[in-house]
Amino acid sequence: MSRLVVISNRVADPRKAAAGGLAVALGESLQQTGGLWFGWSGTIVEDGPTGEGELHKQQAGKVTLATLDLSREDHDSYYLGYSNKVLWPVFHGRLDLANFESNYIGGYRRVNQLFARKLLPLLKDDDILWVHDYHLIPLAAELRAMGCRQRIGFFLHIPLPPQITIAAIPQHEWLMRSLFAYDLVGLQAEQDVEHFRRYVINEAQGQALDGDHFRAWGQTLRASAFPIGIDVDEFNALAAAKESRDMFETMRREYSQRRLLLGIDRLDYSKGIPQRVQAFRELLANYPENRRSATLIQIASPTREDVDAYGDIRRELESLCGAINGDYGELDWMPVRYIHRVVARKRVPGLCRAAAVGLVTPLRDGMNLVAKEYIAAQDPDDPGVLVLSRFAGAAEQLKEALLVNPYDTHGTAETLQQALQMPLAERRVRHQRLLERVREQDVHWWRRSFLEALREAPAER
Repeated sequence: MSRLVVISNRVADPRKAAAGGLAVALGESLQQTGGLWFGWSGTIVEDGPTGEGELHKQQAGKVTLATLDLSREDHDSYYLGYSNKVLWPVFHGRLDLANFESNYIGGYRRVNQLFARKLLPLLKDDDILWVHDYHLIPLAAELRAMGCRQRIGFFLHIPLPPQITIAAIPQHEWLMRSLFAYDLVGLQAEQDVEHFRRYVINEAQGQALDGDHFRAWGQTLRASAFPIGIDVDEFNALAAAKESRDMFETMRREYSQRRLLLGIDRLDYSKGIPQRVQAFRELLANYPENRRSATLIQIASPTREDVDAYGDIRRELESLCGAINGDYGELDWMPVRYIHRVVARKRVPGLCRAAAVGLVTPLRDGMNLVAKEYIAAQDPDDPGVLVLSRFAGAAEQLKEALLVNPYDTHGTAETLQQALQMPLAERRVRHQRLLERVREQDVHWWRRSFLEALREAPAER
């Protein structure tokens, strides 16, 4: 069996539960093949020369973890700059927040070249390479330029925007052309594949061939939807553990007279949290019976706090929550419980199970696994209701959720009322169908489907 080589911005020890579901899923194939996981070490060398980083190796069972230090200049231009101030906002449809600083792209290309140069000597002739996410879009092109001929696949964890939005990126043709150095490009949703198709035809003057194959710039690749899932069994084991059960009992005891609506997000402008809070306010205004009986718990964990846009959204959210609590709160009831810190993952299943309504309403999201975790956490005899944004990739799979337009505050408030009033029989039917789909297309299905498709790619380009 060919060795699997995974390349991502950050590396995790797949043996550790804290590494997360993705690391565990990749770890299974990495362990089976004695694989290699390559990425940034997380270390910034303040006085190191630009473009040079020390390579570290360690064993995690049968898996080799190879990590690279970055200089401050490279980190700031590649990661903080191009990845998170250009690609992240543009790919989430926020051109107004993009910063097209000219030196960012130079650092982005330089670090991808550095990754390729350090990775190439570690490769074997029959390796299969799997590159992850927007930080490393041009990595295959850099490897090909250095003579790499192995099969290389790429998976984009965030959404791919429409053609006209991509075209707003300076040097967008170079970026998209880089994708054609891969043999397989995996996207989260069919909508993303359609956006890719339109770009290839209209911007690159390429062709859409049979079977999700595309040809442009003299190269052919396959681009298909591989919606990522969760490890349901692992999440259920987490739910059965003491910390999760204690959380559920605590929430049920403290909110015995209330019905909980729950949002769990990173504090990111793509998540639609202010719009969600405004919809909850309209629910209280239009349906007074929910006052004193409904509580919104909104967890917004810190992220990228050195970027101005995140400070702005934090201040907006704190103001909104304070205003609602001031206008509607009572001495014994606080309408919104806003928590700006990370809640331990081992407590999340119990928190989800206690919530009558799960709110996953991003303005744009590649997939959103919180939606799937909320479904997996529910009691099938008395399940909660998932309210899901139609702009999350998960909406293509989870059609039995209540789908909303998060920009429509009034419509979302009406849907929240529908969720709170939904009869038990309907809740059970919807949950059963949702859980079946979450189980069928779990993270292991995702990994197997992608790697099978990549292995079918030609041995040499």
